[in-house]
Amino acid sequence: MDNFIALDVTDLILALGIIGIAIALSLWQKLGLEGQLLYSAGRSLLQLMVVGYILEFIFALNTSWSVMLIIGVMISIATVVTRNRIGKKIQGLFPMIWLSLVASSSLTIGYIILLIIQPPTWYEPQYLIPLVGMLLGNAMNGASLAGERLVSTIKHNRLEIETHLSLGATPKQAITTYQKDAIRAGLIPTINQMMVVGVVSLPGMFTGQVLAGGNPLDAASYQILILFAIALTNLTATFLITESVYRRFFNQDAQLI
Repeated sequence: MDNFIALDVTDLILALGIIGIAIALSLWQKLGLEGQLLYSAGRSLLQLMVVGYILEFIFALNTSWSVMLIIGVMISIATVVTRNRIGKKIQGLFPMIWLSLVASSSLTIGYIILLIIQPPTWYEPQYLIPLVGMLLGNAMNGASLAGERLVSTIKHNRLEIETHLSLGATPKQAITTYQKDAIRAGLIPTINQMMVVGVVSLPGMFTGQVLAGGNPLDAASYQILILFAIALTNLTATFLITESVYRRFFNQDAQLI
């Protein structure tokens, strides 16, 4: 990519001027967002720089254990965020979310690595880490939306659920409509993104490859792969996590607690 223009420290400092303009606009309009903008900008800058150095080190090592270690950390952080968004008070949710994210992402990543990309080694960090990061980020958001929706719905429809149970329905039958609605809610952002991609918006991976000097058709091909992978991972994750969530509301006697 001979025409790739790398950004140096000066360029990054100038980039801070962009967020500076946003802060100035917030001050001018008295929106009160200056602190949040400054904090989020500083945090994103720090996090991305740290991740950049860590991944540079992991790429240099190029060993299976180092790649799996960083992926394990990513999954654990995603699990904590998802659990916190769904509800900290729900017991036993952390391991179930962790396993759900591992299962959903492993299914999709395994398919991509083994059947489509086929890198020299299955743990090739150049492919595995970015793919897992993109899938986890989207699965985390989708699962959080679905889990929150299901928890809220169950809490607000206790009488209806108990009526179904009293008429002989199983817990699964009593909440199946709510679960389907929650899964649909979790998939809405993904489906919306797929509907407008290339027409209204250009996704980050496509834009990044083009900016790095890649062929637009190659970038489009990878973006198609990622979009389909996100859809499968999100659907699997939201299903598994809503299954785990609803079970926490029933005891061994199939009673709503």
